[in-house]
Amino acid sequence: MEKKEKILQILRRIDGRGYKAYHDLEGSYEFEDFRLYVDHVQRDPFAGPSLMRVEVESASFPSELLETFERRVALEDYISRAFQSAIMRHAGGKKGSGNSGVFRIDSGGQEVMERTCVNISHQKLEIRFSMGLPARGRRVLGRGASEMFLTSLPRMVKDSCFYQSLNKDEVSKQVETCEDANFIRSQLSENGLVAFIGDGSLLPRESGVSNRPLNNAILIKAPDSLKVTIDTPNQGLITGMGIPVGVTLIVGGGYHGKSTLLQAVERGVYNHLPGDGRELVITTPGAVKIRAEDGRRIEKVDISSFIHNPPTDQDTGAFSTENASGSTSQAANIIEALEAGSELLLFDEDTSATNFMIRDERMQKLVAKEKEPITPYIDRVQELYQDGGTSTIIVMGGSGDYFEVADQIIMMDQYQPYDVTLEAREVALKLPTGRIRETTLNFSFSHRCPQAQSIKPFKGRKLKLDGRGIDTVLVGGEFIDVSQLEQLVDPSQNRAIAYAINYSLKYMDGKTTLSQVLRRVEEDLDKYGLDVVAPNGRKNPNNLSRPRRFELAASINRLRSLKMRKCPNLLQ
Repeated sequence: MEKKEKILQILRRIDGRGYKAYHDLEGSYEFEDFRLYVDHVQRDPFAGPSLMRVEVESASFPSELLETFERRVALEDYISRAFQSAIMRHAGGKKGSGNSGVFRIDSGGQEVMERTCVNISHQKLEIRFSMGLPARGRRVLGRGASEMFLTSLPRMVKDSCFYQSLNKDEVSKQVETCEDANFIRSQLSENGLVAFIGDGSLLPRESGVSNRPLNNAILIKAPDSLKVTIDTPNQGLITGMGIPVGVTLIVGGGYHGKSTLLQAVERGVYNHLPGDGRELVITTPGAVKIRAEDGRRIEKVDISSFIHNPPTDQDTGAFSTENASGSTSQAANIIEALEAGSELLLFDEDTSATNFMIRDERMQKLVAKEKEPITPYIDRVQELYQDGGTSTIIVMGGSGDYFEVADQIIMMDQYQPYDVTLEAREVALKLPTGRIRETTLNFSFSHRCPQAQSIKPFKGRKLKLDGRGIDTVLVGGEFIDVSQLEQLVDPSQNRAIAYAINYSLKYMDGKTTLSQVLRRVEEDLDKYGLDVVAPNGRKNPNNLSRPRRFELAASINRLRSLKMRKCPNLLQ
């Protein structure tokens, strides 16, 4: 390992030379209180920034902050944000062409997630980040680079990588907030709940393009009939609204907070930063938002419990299409979520296909059942819970027919929840609809086995795996549209999904079901961490955040090259 002065020597020697001369920096360097590893140098100033690592052996974080995996994730998240704040204070901004002078760390948004940018143990702290090595045109700018390496970087490390430099109360608060959220999540099933919304939670967001809390918004308070108290490890007794297992309807007038509540529940599968307002909005880990998705590809999905005997004589027991309709896409999305192991389905009528969700009495009288191939969700929703243990939460403002199949009904009025279950049942008794349940066969679906040869991660001879923003996953030459997966919250999840799809090929032997493949990938992630999915040649990835198995499955299912084999011997 070289001394830090070696960096200055190299930069003086290559100053003004072609940009590729920066490759002479690759290696490791000893600073006073940390080690720097230059793992990869970018090929030119307009390419992705160079990859760096810092290791600190005496960061002096108290051992209690590292006691559990959940605590470490929260602490790592805090450190990544502290490093980002240090970048804002000490980086001098652009120093030339392209990405010159830019420091970056994958510190994330409002959610606290497992990431690869910070790794801490009792022995050491590792920070992974990137630097845009400065250039004038495409020539080395040695003075600017030496300032980045020898002035800016040591200040960033000093401000963010040592416990004594951080706000100890803030560190403890983030770790304890996340620990309490994980504890509540672990208690949901025991309490017969699928979600918990703590009293005083702030649900509305700043805008449609901002995930930050809305200032001066109304704070939520549980109705007495749904009030639940949970004794947490750090904050003690926490009271809030518990949403029980079963079928829950969220009703109310427009602009009163129905969809806002559902969106908070969607995001409740993740922990949130202190001050976000949703720190105590906690949802069971297997919750999946379902919507209609016109135009998506479907590959051999068994949607026969929802759609059967269509006029085209297509086999809906292994349904395939290159351009799904609203109803067929929503049916496929449900089956795919169940195939991946979901125990809670979330719906908003605004993003659902109306003919899939409900067929009322008048339509039943006009269009005979034998002419209608769709079994609407209203006729399956209780069966899914009673026979399969899958709960449902539906935002519904336009159809009272669901009153008769709901176990509990929550009305949002001026952003406050009210339990109106009894009132809704009285309405249903006084105004019976007379609609008939349109199903004869029990709900079931076949599992599928993915065929590895249909997934092509190479484009020519080059392995192409990446995420493009929040809406796209790149695998080989194919761009997967994941814009409708509303529980994807971070671009780094998309990059991790691309890597995980490639990694999952090792488990796809043509006989292993997608559910089994997902379980094995998840087991490896639990055991070895996110680095395990990084392909050969991409060691020490600095910009991955962990996706759930449901979004990984959904991305695989949206590959237009994907081929599946039906496994009729494995029924759910």
